[in-house]
Order: sequence, then structure tokens, then C-alpha cells
Amino acid sequence: MASSSLTATLNAGAADIDAALGRPLASVVTDWVSGWVVSRQASEPVARSWGWTIDVGQVDQVARHVVVDADERRVRQAADQARAEGWWLKVFLPEPCEEPEAQVGSWLGPGWAFDAAAFLMTVDLEPAQTTAARALPHGYELRTWIRGGVVRALVAAPDGSLAARGQAGLAGDVAVPDQIRTFPAHQRRGLGSVVMRALQREARTAGATRAVLGASPAGRALYESLGWRTVTGFASIYRTTADA
Repeated sequence: MASSSLTATLNAGAADIDAALGRPLASVVTDWVSGWVVSRQASEPVARSWGWTIDVGQVDQVARHVVVDADERRVRQAADQARAEGWWLKVFLPEPCEEPEAQVGSWLGPGWAFDAAAFLMTVDLEPAQTTAARALPHGYELRTWIRGGVVRALVAAPDGSLAARGQAGLAGDVAVPDQIRTFPAHQRRGLGSVVMRALQREARTAGATRAVLGASPAGRALYESLGWRTVTGFASIYRTTADA
């Protein structure tokens, strides 16, 4: 799980921004960052004047800057420190916004591209919400375990192959579901819901009381059906060419 020093580091970079749930938007972003780095086994976030920098260490994502309370100056400052391919920006405007891409795009020069739309979502992990498990289709099997602060859920198909999977990073009383996937041959059987309910149930048992995630448009529909609330959209941007 994330240490108290990690939480302090994150809070040191948080801005007071009014948002849903009676909490600052930056506080919800802090929750997301704290659990995401556990899920991906990324570096501890480094506080910046505009947010945080996280080393990820993957070919398609070397590192990322998370920008909160974003304006042109803050976004340009972060972009100037992301000059090579493989760098990403996750940008949150000061107020909840459904489609921030147009505004953020006007602040960036060439060499950047937008990923799919993304939404920050949250849910309270009440015991009543996490005890009921959805029935699996005949022959499918759900398996869960926790290792290294990460809850994992696997759904095996009747032939033993991987049908669906997901994980959630645990950071104190926060869980961050991540990399939820149902494979094509097994879609439209409710397996995504099975995985999400299992992750929420196991996270609650491990001590988490709330959960936060970053969702795609397709994922957003699933999560809303499970009681999740959308806090804001955010811009997800990556370097396409190195800055000379």
C-alpha cells in the first residue's frame, strides 16, 4: 500500500478546487494518482508546482505529468518537461468539464496527440455495495488474490483460457481499479461487472472505503451502471515526436 509519505507528497501538490462530493477536485485526483502508481508499480509521484511527475518505465509510456488546476501556463510548463516520445500528460481543468480537449489542445504546440476521452469517476465502498456477487455464466470461474498492494481478479473461461481480468491498487483507504478488460470472444456476458464487483468487494475487505478510476467512454457506461459517479472529464495526451 502507499505510504503516509506518498500521501503527504501528493497532498503537497494539490490545489483547492471546488468539485463534486464536497471535496476538492485535486483531492480526488490525488486519490487516483496514489492508487494508480501502486497498480502499475510506478515511481512515487514527484510534486511539481502544477501537479506531479511519475516515472512509469514502459516503452509506450516512459513517464507522465499530471496537471491539476490547469491553465495555459501550467500546461506549457509541464509540456516543456516532456520533450521525448513516450511522455504523457493527464490534464485536469479547475472546474469539472465534460470535454476538455479543445481548451487544452489550444495550449499545446505540434508533436502532441490526444488519446481517447477520459473521465475521473468515484464510488463509496459501502459493505452493502460490495457483498453481492453477480452470477457467472455456466462454466466460468472467478479467482481473486492480493499481492504487493494490488487486488487482482481473473475470470477463466470453461476451457481455462483468460476471459476477463482487472486489478486495483490499494493506497490506504483508497482503491483504484485499473486495466479492466473482457476479451472479445467473451464480451456481452456481464464479465466486466463480475470483475468490477469482485475488485470492489476485495478492496473493501482490505480496508478501502472509496474508489477512484480513470474511465474510457465505454468503461464509463459500465461503471455508472454499478453506481459510480463521474467527477470530471480530463485530457489524456501523448508525445508523438521529440521536441528538438
